[in-house]
Amino acid sequence: MLKPIKDNTLPRIIPRELHPISRSHIDENALKVLYRLQRSGYKVFLVGGSVRDLLLGRKPKDFDVATDARPNQIKKLFRNGYLIGKRFRLVHIKFRTGIVEVSTFRKDAPPITEAEADLEAKSIRVQNTYGSPVEDAFRRDFSINALFYTISDFSIIDYTGGFDDLKAGMITAIGNPDERFNDDPVRML
Repeated sequence: MLKPIKDNTLPRIIPRELHPISRSHIDENALKVLYRLQRSGYKVFLVGGSVRDLLLGRKPKDFDVATDARPNQIKKLFRNGYLIGKRFRLVHIKFRTGIVEVSTFRKDAPPITEAEADLEAKSIRVQNTYGSPVEDAFRRDFSINALFYTISDFSIIDYTGGFDDLKAGMITAIGNPDERFNDDPVRML
């Protein structure tokens, strides 16, 4: 079912006793990243497909982290961190057994002006438009990919109704489905 979700900004908090995610199912490197960022005073969550897969009892192919720390702040905390990306800066934290991708919370970029559109045709537009957790959730593709897991109290934070959609076996687009599929046609798969 493809219906737009509206931003109501009040998250639903699913406490630890009402979901099956355990830290024992989370990659040890992802846990290291989550705990170091949290100890350094940043807001940090396990996000996206890894949360969805853990809720379904599947082993995630990767573990992504989102935080309010900026890319250079993340890089300073991790000697093994590498800045990547031209459009949006991410940090890949490399371990012997894999990579943990860390992004700063984002929001949709403001509309571009005509002058910027001309410039964009000639170069890659940088999209470092930082946001809050709720803005980050609402810029994701589907509600089931906008779930956040926090190590502060082991709860799930759901701004978009993804928890109920996952239980119901539904895929719900966030925002205008036509725009989401135009942005990335691979989403149809």
